[in-house]
Amino acid sequence: MDAADPTRLAEKLRLAFDLHEAGVALMRQNLRRRLPEATETEIDERLAAWLRERPGAEFGDAEGQPVPGPRPAR
Repeated sequence: MDAADPTRLAEKLRLAFDLHEAGVALMRQNLRRRLPEATETEIDERLAAWLRERPGAEFGDAEGQPVPGPRPAR
């Protein structure tokens, strides 16, 4: 199957969304464990902050120096 095949690309996108959902669910459980007295609203707020700030990955997940975007097309 060609890497640019629309079906394959759609499968990869669905997998990325599924992985994102799993990560969010894991972090929600982590927050509930760490903050057993927190309300659901407080958990939601902390989860949203975590998604926005991404401690440890403020500039993305890749190694290297952040550069202003957008980068020129190759």
